[in-house]
Amino acid sequence: MYPRVILKETLYKKSQQKRRTSPCNYKERIFMLNTQDLTYFEHRPRKRPTQKGCIELSHIKCVEIVRSDAPIPCDYKYPFQIAHDSYYLYVFAPDNDCRLKWVRALKEATQCNNLFMKYHPNFWGEGKWRCCHQTDKLATGCSEYYPNGAKPLPPTPDPKCRFLDLEERIVVALRNFHPEEDTDLPLHKDEEYVVVDSSEPNWWTVRDKNGNVGSVPCIYVAEKISNDIEKFEWYNKDMTRTEAEELLMRENKDGGFMVRDSRHAGVYTVSIFTRASCIYRSDGEKYPLVKHYQIKETEGENIKYYLAEKYVFSSIPELIRYHQHNSAGLITRLRHCVSRNVQNSSRIKELSSEKWEIHPDELILSEELGSGQFGLVWKGYWHEQQVAVKTVREGFMSEEEFKEEAHIMMKLSHTKLVQLYGVVTQRSPMYLVFEFMENGCLTDFLRDKKGCLSQEVLQGMCLDVSEGMAYLESSNFIHRDLAARNCLVSNDHVVKISDFGMTRFVLDDQYTSSYGTKFPVRWSSPEVIRFGKYSSKSDVWSFGVFMWEVYSEGRVPYDNRSNSEVVEALNAKLRLLLRPRLCPQSVYDLMQWSWKEKPEDRPSFALLLHKLACLHQDP
Repeated sequence: MYPRVILKETLYKKSQQKRRTSPCNYKERIFMLNTQDLTYFEHRPRKRPTQKGCIELSHIKCVEIVRSDAPIPCDYKYPFQIAHDSYYLYVFAPDNDCRLKWVRALKEATQCNNLFMKYHPNFWGEGKWRCCHQTDKLATGCSEYYPNGAKPLPPTPDPKCRFLDLEERIVVALRNFHPEEDTDLPLHKDEEYVVVDSSEPNWWTVRDKNGNVGSVPCIYVAEKISNDIEKFEWYNKDMTRTEAEELLMRENKDGGFMVRDSRHAGVYTVSIFTRASCIYRSDGEKYPLVKHYQIKETEGENIKYYLAEKYVFSSIPELIRYHQHNSAGLITRLRHCVSRNVQNSSRIKELSSEKWEIHPDELILSEELGSGQFGLVWKGYWHEQQVAVKTVREGFMSEEEFKEEAHIMMKLSHTKLVQLYGVVTQRSPMYLVFEFMENGCLTDFLRDKKGCLSQEVLQGMCLDVSEGMAYLESSNFIHRDLAARNCLVSNDHVVKISDFGMTRFVLDDQYTSSYGTKFPVRWSSPEVIRFGKYSSKSDVWSFGVFMWEVYSEGRVPYDNRSNSEVVEALNAKLRLLLRPRLCPQSVYDLMQWSWKEKPEDRPSFALLLHKLACLHQDP
């Protein structure tokens, strides 16, 4: 008797043997599930399909959806996994309904097997599990496996490694989210949710207004801030305009700001100090300026607040937080909180209470590695683990900026981004503690190894950074300072993106810098140079220059021109015309694509990743 066919459909599968995950490892196959086995075939036009693999159903130990924040380089974006014998088969469906249909059918067909008790919810790649970082591919899973799909909502936290939020925290959805599996909860932009569990690094459990509970990506929500402004350091009650100007002038920090009471009851003013836009004295000398912006309210029942009409917020603290990241119509962004009641040397309470805080006594600094954007960088040890420690110069960076960079790094987790382990705020100077990259700065590494690196290694470096940038792009982050000097190299030549001091989280994929902001001209796109407008497409331009650096083995872009000459050349639509000796024409074509005049004509990082990965497989 022939086995009965249950499902038959065209899906994608990933090669189980390739070390690198690339689009060329993803193959379109015809999958057929019957009552005895799962078989997949290669489609051949006008020929009989060729069988490429067969898995007996009795050998299957786990079938489950794969949850991952990694970019998926093939056309089908909904992965599920089939664990059998000592192998993992990753299959990709065109949509979530199709994926659920296959997972349910396979679970039903294998429910009587000797199944896993635990499984790995994320991919195996780069020599480790992305979910639990175990380096043994056959290691026991890290999440409970429910073969009948009856996973509880929400999942019960493990008291050893997870925690429940004891105080009710309210978050607001930054954008819509459509569930990808049964345990997810839909998000609706601007609606409020209660956090049930925030211990997972990427997915939080929340409850909506109707009592429904489920998982959501944590980068899609933000803490709701009440409109009680008296508890914030930037609020100066009963301060006059003259007193505000005197205090801001005395602090003498560009972007210094405060919020104070206006002359009209219930109205508030933001006062900002700037050296970027000056006025002139009678003797011709110029001196800094303090600008005053009244916080305005919208009409109607649902009152909102704004400084610039285009940027409206539900509360004054949310308004201030946004303008701390984006000038958006102001003379400069709000950089340094100034108050007559609080000195700038106070510690960051928000960070010191979190699990990211590292006690100073746990760190041992061994040797100085160099000087970074904000201060010295040291090699050190934390619990006998090698780490890199970035110090923050006194007076160079405000606590708000330190907090901003730390929170950005905490939000991001990817194998091609330098990982932040924690912060030290209980002493001066403050520290950021990162994973240690043995071979240091990519620029120095390229110059030291000049003539010793193959085309394949150089192409792999570009592929590494494109993976990291594709992740940033998919998370709505822009880097703004992508260059070889801001990438680090591990002991096994893996390149990771570092230095997120200029990164901005933007929901509309565009950040307009304040007037006079400095930027790296040789890596900057025309729209950044002319208008100070940053986006993921300006990062793509910088990535093109980065690739040129890599294949030039650390050479400075436009090294025979001054900065002003570079600007003139770009305005004349000239580019880096000299193709590096080691650079294949196919890669140089990608560079030129990245340097298109109009941002919309440039590729996305997801597309660049796809192209580079295919070139890496077939140079």
